[in-house]
Amino acid sequence: MLKPKSKLQWLTSLLAVLTVTGVRAQQNIELPKLVINIVIDQLRGDYLQYFSPTFGDKGFKRLMNEGLVYHRVDFGFPNVGQAPSIATVFTGAYPYYHGIVADRKMDFESLREVSILFDNTYLGNYTADRFSPLALFASTITDELKIETGGISDVYAIAPNAEEAILSAGKYGDAAFWLDDYNGNWATTTYYKNIPWYVDYYNTVHAPAISPEWVWTPALASYHGLPHSGNNSAFKHTISKNDKDKFLKFKQTPFINTEITRLAGVFFEYADFGKRGCPDFLSLTYYAGDYKSNHSGEFGWEIQDTYHRLDKEIETLLDLADKKVGLKNVLVALTSTGYYGDRVQASEKYRPAGEFYPNRCTALLNMYLMAVYGSGDWVKTYYNGQIYLNKKLVEDQKINWYEILRKSADFVSQFSGVQDVTTAGQLFGDDAGRAGDFRRGMHKKISGDLFLELQPGWVTVHENQAGKPDYRQNNSILSPLFIWGVNIKKTDVYRKIKATEIAPTLAFIMRIRPPNASKEAPLEEFIR
Repeated sequence: MLKPKSKLQWLTSLLAVLTVTGVRAQQNIELPKLVINIVIDQLRGDYLQYFSPTFGDKGFKRLMNEGLVYHRVDFGFPNVGQAPSIATVFTGAYPYYHGIVADRKMDFESLREVSILFDNTYLGNYTADRFSPLALFASTITDELKIETGGISDVYAIAPNAEEAILSAGKYGDAAFWLDDYNGNWATTTYYKNIPWYVDYYNTVHAPAISPEWVWTPALASYHGLPHSGNNSAFKHTISKNDKDKFLKFKQTPFINTEITRLAGVFFEYADFGKRGCPDFLSLTYYAGDYKSNHSGEFGWEIQDTYHRLDKEIETLLDLADKKVGLKNVLVALTSTGYYGDRVQASEKYRPAGEFYPNRCTALLNMYLMAVYGSGDWVKTYYNGQIYLNKKLVEDQKINWYEILRKSADFVSQFSGVQDVTTAGQLFGDDAGRAGDFRRGMHKKISGDLFLELQPGWVTVHENQAGKPDYRQNNSILSPLFIWGVNIKKTDVYRKIKATEIAPTLAFIMRIRPPNASKEAPLEEFIR
């Protein structure tokens, strides 16, 4: 039996061993010098599997074979798209909290559609558009990094579109860059003050604005990832300098991904990534959607060629990081925006179950409300699956707000193809039932008053100026998440995870606090 003095010595020794073990365990979680966060717009997990025979060993396969792979990321709100998805990834919160409910919104002063980030206060740099991140109501992971390090960490974002870039950089990022739709230069907003000189130089020497035209043909002799497609054949798309929308087309081709990697290479050359005692952060958005100017239909060689070329961009990016920072100092996180924008083609043989016409719906609703409450423009507009009522008129006529919401919902729910109608009163007045889940994608300052859900197989038809219907259908997809870096063990995780868990996980790895609206813990693989 141990004597009392020996017991004390034994406990002291045990405590010392446990303390040293704890310190060692903590040191094994290495702090990255550079975090590269990649969001690929419309990336599909099933396509990564279908097209993997065309990939090399140092792009997607490197992340798959060496990293932590989550195969099912759930965004958890309706109307998933570019801006709301990226905002959710970077804030760790739903649109209900961060306020980015869609890519665009209705400006009721001008009754026109504008970017969700439109801000007339700030001028554009290399663009006529005016944007700022001030519509984002929650902090991002990049904001928290700048706060925690006292502004020492470099934070830059590069993306095809303004919304993607600005939401990735956050309010406190050094700068966000996107390709302007009209002049082909890398643009930003004067909201950001730290514009590197080398981006100006790049615009004068290498930007897409300088190129006379682009010709897109397959990089490989054949593709077999989609064997049932009727469009498995070679293609040739030419984007001429005379095309008025040439840069919009450019951003729907693999050329935009190559351009993003090239600009990222300029940052690796001059930005001194990884030279500080705290992490730097580079956010990149790539494109993996359909080529909208492809009139021969979807699911042909174009989308397969896009993925093949995108794999090469990932490989090039990792090589750049290795040469300038060293891969042992880099953490890579890669995920999708969680949707794929299908173009529904109506034909005599295969037609949608039905067509819903918003303009007709709102016109009839306004006639109904006039019959009940008297003359007036009771309905302001329909936008993004939502009907906006004239709140000022309702208030002036001293009509009970919840009454007119209920009557309007009852009327609209009788339209053919309408599955359900949820009112703003249900979304923002209680947490119960379906409304409690549905409201994650809404925000009381931006969203509408009636939210329409169509029956399966029905499509919304917006009649454009030529009188031709414009079909759109967004499908949920398999969205992966890759986390790759030193001491990240190869693991495949097939349970469903939340997109809101990504930001707190990156915060945990960088040893900073999570964004201020995040309510999730880090992914359990990092906190076990």
